[in-house]
Amino acid sequence: MSSARSGAGTAADLDDPALLLRAAGLRVTRQRTAVLQALSAAPHADADTVAHHVRAELGTVSVQAVYDVLHALCRTGLARRVEPAGSPARFELEAGDNHHHVVCRSCGRTADITCALGTAPCLTPSESHGFLVDEAEVTFWGRCPDCREDQR
Repeated sequence: MSSARSGAGTAADLDDPALLLRAAGLRVTRQRTAVLQALSAAPHADADTVAHHVRAELGTVSVQAVYDVLHALCRTGLARRVEPAGSPARFELEAGDNHHHVVCRSCGRTADITCALGTAPCLTPSESHGFLVDEAEVTFWGRCPDCREDQR
């Protein structure tokens, strides 16, 4: 997974999604713009959720078309694919800051956590096996406040 930004800006730049797409070397299309807006509205969304948002904006669109756009956004560093174990892949616009995630074991709710310590990678492996490590992914697991309340 690539987390390097292509100099296109950040999620905060969604005031002009066309500018983000062009800066990343992508053609500006209605589907790409709608997917960016969906990810802004629903961070950590899976492809079905993104497709639901895009359909509300554009009408009919296939899940495959949404996947194609998501892969293009991830390939160019505009989005990041997060794959919590046992859950569908989720996508977010925060792609270049090496942050981590906390995931609810009950409902799958996902939230961002600032890098554990220092700069990327914010964790140092005990052995690199000759790899030049440039990113670390950590997933914290637990129960969100709503699911803990439901258990009472």
